[in-house]
Amino acid sequence: MTLDISKYPTLALADTPDELRALPKEALPGLCSELRTYLLNSVSQSSGHLASGLGVVELTVALHYVYDTPFDKLVWDVGHQAYPHKILTGRREQLTTIRQKDGLHPFPWREESEYDVLSVGHSSTSISAALGMAISAEKEGKDRKVVSVIGDGAITAGMAFEAMNHAGDIHPDMLVILNDNEMSISENVGALNNHLAQILSGSLYTSIREGGKKVLSGVPPIKELVRRTEEHLKGMVVPGTMFEEFGFNYIGPVDGHDVNELVKTLKNMRNLKGPQFLHIMTKKGKGYEPAEKDPIGYHGVPKFDPKHDSLPKSNGTKPTFSQVFGDFLCDIAEEDPKLMAITPAMREGSGMVRFSREYPDQYFDVAIAEQHAVTLATGMAIGGNHPIVAIYSTFLQRGYDQLIHDVAIMDLPVMFAIDRAGIVGADGQTHQGAFDLSFMRCIPNMVIMAPSDENECRQMLYTGHKHTGPSAVRYPRGSATGSAIQKTMTALEIGKGRIVRQSTGASQAENKSVAILSFGTLLSNAMNAAEKLDATVADMRFVKPLDEALIRELAANHDVLVTLEENVTAGGAGSGVVEFMMQEKLIKPVLNLGLPDKFVPQGTQQEILAELGLDAEGIEQAVREYLG
Repeated sequence: MTLDISKYPTLALADTPDELRALPKEALPGLCSELRTYLLNSVSQSSGHLASGLGVVELTVALHYVYDTPFDKLVWDVGHQAYPHKILTGRREQLTTIRQKDGLHPFPWREESEYDVLSVGHSSTSISAALGMAISAEKEGKDRKVVSVIGDGAITAGMAFEAMNHAGDIHPDMLVILNDNEMSISENVGALNNHLAQILSGSLYTSIREGGKKVLSGVPPIKELVRRTEEHLKGMVVPGTMFEEFGFNYIGPVDGHDVNELVKTLKNMRNLKGPQFLHIMTKKGKGYEPAEKDPIGYHGVPKFDPKHDSLPKSNGTKPTFSQVFGDFLCDIAEEDPKLMAITPAMREGSGMVRFSREYPDQYFDVAIAEQHAVTLATGMAIGGNHPIVAIYSTFLQRGYDQLIHDVAIMDLPVMFAIDRAGIVGADGQTHQGAFDLSFMRCIPNMVIMAPSDENECRQMLYTGHKHTGPSAVRYPRGSATGSAIQKTMTALEIGKGRIVRQSTGASQAENKSVAILSFGTLLSNAMNAAEKLDATVADMRFVKPLDEALIRELAANHDVLVTLEENVTAGGAGSGVVEFMMQEKLIKPVLNLGLPDKFVPQGTQQEILAELGLDAEGIEQAVREYLG
């Protein structure tokens, strides 16, 4: 998108932070206004994260204005709010390609720009990484500054507190900015706090405080009294006592939408020694009324018309797998008061909105704390309840030790409803659910199910709920297949697959009989390929335990077996089939199809599956080449 200079006269002068820093500070409010408009117009054309970026326009401008980026390090937590940062760091014209195949990465990405210090996508990593950079900068001795920006959601994770605790102990020069958009600032509080921030970040206050500490250092009781008095004085006017306890110098809260006040405060703070904590208040979706009113709805948006005050409705008549899970929860809760549903801050994404409203006493959102979510479920199971942890595949990676140590070893009845398994598409490398079958399959006591459609998903969720040990049902992002859903729920026999297409034997590929063993929702692609190959198709259903009798039967009656899964082939379901066959001396060629041994970049789910050869044509071609 070429920049229209008549529409964006100031933004045209700030393509890079060096150009931005050459502007007079009087130009900054106008720049913020243009940047916000440009962001809105770009994302409405491309789709992507919107509300978060609108909320940090002034902060982004102020940070690049005050700090000497990229020499100074600027670390964004999660990174979905970094679109304004991308616009100001030489990527303005490419912003409409964000989240698309071969376009700009959806999050800060080191390979994309020297201004992107940390490749991210998951939350709560910024303070740990910034602390490591601050320690390195101190050793380097070139007066390099390090800043991390973290949101009020991301700071709920234990990792953020662990990092702050460590920083407070070793006392490096670094700045943590808390971007707090939970509430808007009233005028009087904003004015008072801006004035207070100027005082607290100013050199006079700092020198008095440091000087006072030095003078009184030899008199421990008085030093303690001074420290306490100082805390109480601050505690009366600022909510920063907790961060002070971590050893940070707390400043704020300040209005995050007053760019010139932010510049002043950041300039004051830039040269303070030790760990600094700046608390800013912002409004998610700032400057675009529909997003201000519905920041959750406008967090990630499809293409839309900014002149309309609502987003286009999805025209898909098929339910998503997340909705199938949400409906299952409500149906089970109706008959099982011991059902407890846990989510680490993914209520909307995991389809739990209706359940949270209808059964609030059985719904637990633990914030961004995946490790806690898993062990909380352990406690509930020990207490005689039936917990279900609804979690994205990539977020379960963060609770892996708890899955082993707190659930599987004790063989507790905790079910994991694993959403976003396989290819997720536009969020790229950090969110593709590529590894869950591999990392769960090696854990004793686990039952792992991979449904091929929405009805199978519903029945498997019921199966897991009734199972007396740990279980997991993994399903992909997006619309289901359109299969009819049976309201009645029946527990499946554990470890039993089913043959869904039998080869006729009439026109087999390259005169060899082929059986495709499909795990999960790629079944329809397998069926289409099988029509061309005249192959037998088994919907395996269970990754663990495998249907060993079915594998024996297919190996006995076919020349070649093909396994198919939306998971890396290393250690995945296909590996399990090969391991069993070798153990039983069933010596037949096996072709494992799945995700490759590399991190898969963004694109639509269809584009990526086609590129990886996991659509129907790709499967057919791979089998023919293997037979050839």
